[in-house]
Amino acid sequence: MRTVIEPFRVKVVEPIRPTDREERRAALEGAGWNLFGLDAQDVLIDLLTDSGTGAMSSEQWAALMRGDESYAGSASFHRFESVVRDLTGFEHVIPTHQGRAAERILFGEIVRPGDVVPNNRHFDTTRANVEYQRAEARDLIPPAARELSAELPFKGDLDVDALEATIAEVGRDRIPCVTITITDNSGGGQPVSLANVRAVREVCDRHDLPLFLDAARFAENAWFITQREAGQEGREPREVARELFRLADGCWISLKKDGLANIGGVLAIDDPDLAERCRAMLILTEGFPTYGGLAGRDLEALAQGLLEVTDPAYLTYRVRTAEYLAELAWDAGIPTVRPPGGHAVYLDARGLLPHIPPHAYPAQALACELYLTGGVRGVEVGTLMFGRPQPDGPDEPATHDLVRLALPRRTYTQSHVDYVGEVLAEVAGRADELRGLRIVSQPAMLRHFTAKLEPLADRAA
Repeated sequence: MRTVIEPFRVKVVEPIRPTDREERRAALEGAGWNLFGLDAQDVLIDLLTDSGTGAMSSEQWAALMRGDESYAGSASFHRFESVVRDLTGFEHVIPTHQGRAAERILFGEIVRPGDVVPNNRHFDTTRANVEYQRAEARDLIPPAARELSAELPFKGDLDVDALEATIAEVGRDRIPCVTITITDNSGGGQPVSLANVRAVREVCDRHDLPLFLDAARFAENAWFITQREAGQEGREPREVARELFRLADGCWISLKKDGLANIGGVLAIDDPDLAERCRAMLILTEGFPTYGGLAGRDLEALAQGLLEVTDPAYLTYRVRTAEYLAELAWDAGIPTVRPPGGHAVYLDARGLLPHIPPHAYPAQALACELYLTGGVRGVEVGTLMFGRPQPDGPDEPATHDLVRLALPRRTYTQSHVDYVGEVLAEVAGRADELRGLRIVSQPAMLRHFTAKLEPLADRAA
């Protein structure tokens, strides 16, 4: 059959509330033109993030009832630990309340001021956690992969030559670890090839450097490998995922993504000394090592989710949904990052709105208009998120200005996606009417979460 259907049926429904444009404008003004500030009840289709926003399976809901809420040594932790060990192969399994807590603990133990942490491309919290240690988060994406429209199968690959050059430039002692984000969220959810991870591993071995994976979307990355990489066709996604993990010395995972649950993270490593130091910090900031800030029921749901997420039927539907939404954007004349990733569609706001310069935040302007037009909430991935404020002039712009429409897992149906496509078409039809924005107030770090903005009087500034 040509139609890829949702590989599940609906058992529980949650109502969503339509609003009109006037209501949405009032809500957006009250939020300071920052979509993070909106109340969820004022959003019709919420594509802000795929992190913790998905629907759990009947088996996960059943697992909640098995939650052992003992403070120390709960059976739920041991079940979670067993599943993570089987998947990743790492001996030391340290639960956290979400992925950024795991990266904060890890970088707090191994990163020092003046260090350089290479990555294919850091996402926002990862970059912030490196920079909080007064170190440099250095992105090493191959030049060809920076072209948004380039139809390359593995645009998330880390540039191995650039990694060698970085090691030669700064010295091995200033590099606490090499990291790879799978998939590359900042670059459009682009996958990393198995061959690339093997090549990075070889460089790390020659220079005696540890390799860590930021593996929030490991199952989607493994699926792309089975579909796109020569010699990997026919393999099971779980088998490929295991190989990816075993090429590394450790990983951290936001389990709110491919853990298929609403909260949770994990740091998994082999080094016993590092694990001991990380557990000490975990106790200080998250909780005892056998719960790590999570309830026993959460650990149970995560263990079950990690078993379900590599199911080929689920991954086929998941990736096809993103492709379908991208096709609707193309039909509307909106350029996107190509090829589509597995968890989201990234609209090229700079390409659609050339009259709005980067320092007027074209992606934020587009994201706000999608909400005003149809109640669809996405997120800016551009100069608001990654631009560098300058003391005496406009921001140093980000490489691209994108709007990410992230698809919660097992939450929306095809009719919801079709509706989003209609909103995209309506906004694209009057793109030249959109105006930029300016920042009214902003925090020192991760400003995109809480900054306040307002529309400019003219279309550009």
